[in-house]
Amino acid sequence: MDNEKVYAMSFAKVYLLLVAKAEKKGRTIDEVNEIICWLTGYSTEEIENARNKSVTYGDFFKMHRFQI
Repeated sequence: MDNEKVYAMSFAKVYLLLVAKAEKKGRTIDEVNEIICWLTGYSTEEIENARNKSVTYGDFFKMHRFQI
């Protein structure tokens, strides 16, 4: 898939895909959140806020962590 297409997808949609893939491999949603927090510096609450807003996957990584 073209990177630009992925960056244009909603963060909520990509997040659900990541969770589904992790669960198929025997992992939990908490582990997915832990990895995202580690990679981005976001808190679990900030990830949840991004899921509830119309943030694209690309913008999620471009945004300063306190703007979500």
